[in-house]
Amino acid sequence: MAGGTWTTPNKVRPGVYTQISSQEQPIGRVGERGIAALGLSLPWGEPQKMITVTPGTNLFEVLGYDVTAPQLLAVKEVLKRAGTLLLYRLNSGTQATGTAAGLKVNARYGGERGNDIQIVIENAVDDTGKFVVSTLLNGKVVNKQLVSSAEDLKSNLYVEFAPETGDLAATAGFSLTGGANGTVTNQEHVDFLAALEVQDFQTVGLLSSDATLKSLYTAFIKRLREQEGKKVQAVLTDYPVADYEGIISVKNGVILSDGTVIDKVKAVAWVTGATAAAAINESLTYAAYDEAVDTDIRMSHTEIEAALTNGEFLFSYSGGKAVVEQDINSFTSIEPAKARHFSKNRVVRVLDGIANDLKLLFEKSYIGKVDNNVDGRTLFWAECAAYFTSLQHIGAIQNFNANEDIVVTPGSEGDVLFVDIKVQPVDAIEKVYMKVKVV
Repeated sequence: MAGGTWTTPNKVRPGVYTQISSQEQPIGRVGERGIAALGLSLPWGEPQKMITVTPGTNLFEVLGYDVTAPQLLAVKEVLKRAGTLLLYRLNSGTQATGTAAGLKVNARYGGERGNDIQIVIENAVDDTGKFVVSTLLNGKVVNKQLVSSAEDLKSNLYVEFAPETGDLAATAGFSLTGGANGTVTNQEHVDFLAALEVQDFQTVGLLSSDATLKSLYTAFIKRLREQEGKKVQAVLTDYPVADYEGIISVKNGVILSDGTVIDKVKAVAWVTGATAAAAINESLTYAAYDEAVDTDIRMSHTEIEAALTNGEFLFSYSGGKAVVEQDINSFTSIEPAKARHFSKNRVVRVLDGIANDLKLLFEKSYIGKVDNNVDGRTLFWAECAAYFTSLQHIGAIQNFNANEDIVVTPGSEGDVLFVDIKVQPVDAIEKVYMKVKVV
């Protein structure tokens, strides 16, 4: 945490001037949040399909590993905060295969995890002439079938059976081989974003340092926000050049308590989940990265100030933890029509929530259903007034007066409605300037 004395209120870093801390706790939520999205290259799982993952999902069945496996590090990190992960496996890979005892077996999905599959065929103890065929993944039995012949075998979550000529015979087991993850091209990311566009989500992350992909994701977010009216954000690494409220640029990473180093690319997963899950009235400034005890790269006071001024999201060391220095995005080009508060993610969440919630309200309850007359406009005004009053009650906005701040008028055409709304988002306390007089 930064600190020290002050003469004029011109500090850049969030902190206490002098030695006072404060925090603001969220007290409610408006609208649905907590949905993050990632496109990942993985060693197992159904490719090119949006998979919904929650903290209760059986990842061993879906992705071939439990959540503690290093192969699913990004999944674990995003789910530390996000309530739902929209996961898209970018790579298809090559399926592992094996043949023995009158049976050919193909791994259900391509990828290296298929090489950890083993098939064991045993004579049934109580059924003469029958066999027990077990599918094992990394030594764990995941499927067992009692059959008379290979033709009786049913495919399971991990393998597909293809009977060959000859009868089944008992075997101590044979492993599948030849599974490979394959490579990911930019086209897979294009396909991922196309699939994501029709989903409801708050934040998407890119775990890559590729400049072309960063540009692709930035263009995607800008189009959704500005042309489609879908207010979402993306988390990238080292991309302050985006200079846009919809793009968060991660500067460094953290070290977990078990010694695992989460560099800035991997840290995108946590930032994506935390940003998606943050309530509309919540700031992540000084939020502790779950299970982190330090930053992977410690930065000096001067370096931190320079990074913040440049629109970079970073972690700093504080009291044995790695904390978010300031919950900002990459927007820095301040102008009269777009002031500095657009760089603060809490403010952006409020404004985005308003846009998304009112759009949903209008689409569900008003389009084609309510007359554009005095009664209809009054009804919509009342809906808006109730909504903004609820935002004020949870501390997301302040100084709101429905009679003064909402004006609903008809347009020049019979099906047009104009709504003029004034709103003042609440930011979190981040800097305290004190004068202490000794008497």
